[in-house]
Amino acid sequence: MALEYLQIAELVAREKDIEKEQVLEVMEQAIQMAARKKLASELGLQPLDLLVQGHIDRVTGEVIIKRLIKAVQMVMEPTSPEEARLAAREGREPELRPASDKRGYPLKQNPSQMLLAEAQKINPAIKIGEYLMEDLSSSYFDGRVAAQAAKQVIFQKVKDVERAKELEVFKDAVGTIVSGIVKRADHNGALIDLGRAEAWLPKDEIIQREMFKQNDRVRAYIYKVNPQARGPQIFLSRTHPQFLVELFKEQVPEIQNGTIEVMGAARDPGFRAKIAVKSYDRNLDPVGACVGIRGVRVQAVTQELQGERVDIIEWSPNAAEFLVKAMQPAQVSKVVLDEDDNRIEVVVPQDNLSLAIGRRGQNVRLASILTGWDIDVMTDAEESERRTNEYNVLSKNLMANLDVDEVLARLLIAEGFRSVDDLLKVTPEEIAQIEGLTPEIAAELQTRAQTAITAAAERLAKLGVSEELKAMSGMTADLIIALGEKGIKTLDDLGDLATDELMEMLPAGLLNEKQASKLIMSARQHWFAEEEDDEDEAEAETPSNEAQAKAQPVQA
Repeated sequence: MALEYLQIAELVAREKDIEKEQVLEVMEQAIQMAARKKLASELGLQPLDLLVQGHIDRVTGEVIIKRLIKAVQMVMEPTSPEEARLAAREGREPELRPASDKRGYPLKQNPSQMLLAEAQKINPAIKIGEYLMEDLSSSYFDGRVAAQAAKQVIFQKVKDVERAKELEVFKDAVGTIVSGIVKRADHNGALIDLGRAEAWLPKDEIIQREMFKQNDRVRAYIYKVNPQARGPQIFLSRTHPQFLVELFKEQVPEIQNGTIEVMGAARDPGFRAKIAVKSYDRNLDPVGACVGIRGVRVQAVTQELQGERVDIIEWSPNAAEFLVKAMQPAQVSKVVLDEDDNRIEVVVPQDNLSLAIGRRGQNVRLASILTGWDIDVMTDAEESERRTNEYNVLSKNLMANLDVDEVLARLLIAEGFRSVDDLLKVTPEEIAQIEGLTPEIAAELQTRAQTAITAAAERLAKLGVSEELKAMSGMTADLIIALGEKGIKTLDDLGDLATDELMEMLPAGLLNEKQASKLIMSARQHWFAEEEDDEDEAEAETPSNEAQAKAQPVQA
């Protein structure tokens, strides 16, 4: 009978293609679990209260079962039966407390621990942390119930070992395309048999209009592998942008050998996609290579993606040039970059507006993802109207602050002086170089600019606006004064506002809607920082389980 354990281990190892030693270790775990349950039943205890060791001799196959009692400085026990069960389920050490009897006296012994003085009466040489061992007969494992329980444990543990091996195979496959057979499909997704493992294709990762049924062959992209308690889970996707990239790698040899590089991809799965490519060979057109002769390469990708239309764009290091290409098929009249806000204004002819935006905003959204810029699309007429309004606001401010006429104000704006602050950032000689101005006029303009700034500072001081609000990015003197006059004097005052409320209380043209929204969100940032600080303080004040355990003379 003894040799049968070794034979079984060898058979299972060969059949499941895993190490024999791993199978033997699993069998030992099953033996000690079954023995602990039977012993606990005889003693009227819970299995978790006992320490049992099971061992299979690697030469003779003999099963050796021992009960262990640990020599400790103080006998400890879990804080509650629920804590003991929870710790066993989570695979951690339970929280402990000193064990005591009904009268509150410390216990000398419990089912798994014994005071050192008591243990030395049995074995004088024993030390703290060592075990007294009691041999148990093999009958604790040979019973029908114990054998059945052991069989279930062995089956489950071997399955876990198999899954761990699958994980080793597939954890390096993340980012690749695999092919499999649909094993089961429902409203939540599809279970795919990959041969050596099973993978899950969630509903959200399936292209719209796709319907899978049992035994269909499916190709998909591995985007995640999760090792979990019930085994590794392999997650697939057919909507991931990298699925598009990997499909092009298969069809275009120049991408495989590195002559062409894919710089980015964006998708509206099943409808439209954009992919940016770059060639390292001056004589090779990257777009033409990806399209292929008579479009054969891009058509192969489109067919796999259920007819998804793919725009192939040549990448450019120049952000404006790249954006113009990304907005195709729309024609772009003008591009204005705002690097501080990572935003681009795109101006298109009126008859190209619908093309630029695309169906359901598809074209501009994909272009934004591909380029990494936030994109505002407007027509020539809208852009002209906005520029005119902005020009009027700037000229009115200069006219009021410098006491000059509209002609001179517009002349200064045309030369790049958009506020009185800008006039003080240059020398009088630079201002005098403007056609029609003299050194005397330049000096007078700077004097008036300084006077306006001083007056604004005095108004600010009287308004009592907080320094934190003044220091916010994007704040100007005119904006701070306008806020202060409306009673907005702190970050909290500004953060409490909605965007439309802020726009209504400010002079026309001082801020646009996006700038107002950004300003409000910046004012609210300190709220989130305070919440994080409160959470950190609460965690610091609440001792962790580990700290509580260290505060007691716990013997594991």
